[in-house]
Amino acid sequence: MNNYEYIVASLPDITTGWKFGEKGPQDYIEEIVSLCPDKDRELIGFLMSGYEDGNLNAEFYAKALTHKDRFISEYFRFDLNVRNAKVKYLNKALGRPSDKDVLTFSEDTPLAVLDAVAEEFEEAADLETVLNAGDILSRERGIDDLMWEKIDNLTTFNYFDIDAILGFITKLNIVARWYKLDEQTGREMFKKLVDEVRGTFKGVEYNG
Repeated sequence: MNNYEYIVASLPDITTGWKFGEKGPQDYIEEIVSLCPDKDRELIGFLMSGYEDGNLNAEFYAKALTHKDRFISEYFRFDLNVRNAKVKYLNKALGRPSDKDVLTFSEDTPLAVLDAVAEEFEEAADLETVLNAGDILSRERGIDDLMWEKIDNLTTFNYFDIDAILGFITKLNIVARWYKLDEQTGREMFKKLVDEVRGTFKGVEYNG
C-alpha cells in the first residue's frame, strides 16, 4: 500500500533559502524511506547514490538515463549535461582541449543510452549565461536555480506519487548544500569545480 498522500502532505514547503530546524536533511530522508515500500526505497537509494562522486561514471549514467522511473532518467540526463558543460567551461578557462575529461560513452553502449544523450539540451543557453557570471558564488547559485526549475518542470503534474517525493529529496539536497555556505566556502568552490573534471591541475590560481 502506498502512503504518498500522507508522505507528501507531511513534507515542509521548502524554497532555495529554506533553513533547517532541529531536523537535518538526512532526518527527513530517513523518515520518508521508513514510510515507503521496498520498491520506492530502491528508487530513493538509486537517487541518493547519484550524490556520491565515486558513482558518477559512465556505468552509473547509463543506468540512470534508461531508468524505468521518468524523474530519475530525466533528472540525471540534465545533471550529466550540466556536469559536462561545467567541464567544458573549465577546459576553456584553463586552456585545455574542449573535450578533455568530458563524460562520454563508448560505441558499444546500448542504443537507448546514446539516444538519451543525443536529445536536445534545452537549457544549454541558460546554463552558458550562468557559467559566464562574474563570480564563483553566482555561478553555483545560478546552476542550482536552474536545477530547481528543472525539478519543478519534471514534477509539474506529480502531486501524490513517488516522483513528487524524489523531487522533494533533490530539492532538499540543494538546500542542504547552501545551508552552511559562507563566503570562504564559496571561494573554495573553485577547487571543487576543478575536482569535478576528474583531473589535477598544477599551478592554477583563482583570484575571484
